Amino acid sequence: MNSIFSPTQAVLVSDAPLLARLLISRVCAGFPSPAEDLGAQRIDLTQVLITHPQATFLLRARGHSMVQAGIFDNDIMVVNRAITPRHRHIVVAVVDGEFTVKRLYQLNERVKLQAANPTFPDIVPHDGQTIEVWGVVTACIKQFRI
Repeated sequence: MNSIFSPTQAVLVSDAPLLARLLISRVCAGFPSPAEDLGAQRIDLTQVLITHPQATFLLRARGHSMVQAGIFDNDIMVVNRAITPRHRHIVVAVVDGEFTVKRLYQLNERVKLQAANPTFPDIVPHDGQTIEVWGVVTACIKQFRI
């Protein structure tokens, strides 16, 4: 299955703050470190994840074409439509009326959309076909099931 979704799955981000507790200490993802005092402060996730609230949408990924970029099936992507897409950005694009998420390759007048999974082919526009970049993926939110 390709990483394609319906535009009806887009959710506009509101201006209301999304508050959570941020522990001031970092947590090692390798070897454990000695325990430190854990101070906490409130953090507004909209300030951390969103730079243009009126142009930012949350989209749920479907499929496995972007796993090597860290985007997995059912992840929530933060997509900013105010950012000008550039070479190597992960983008949401419209190809033949279908939405897809891929890495943008844009060099020497060549344009293609690259999957981040070797089992998926690149999308190279053929004569008369257009690729419209809908927005740039700026973050990915994961939920772990217990």
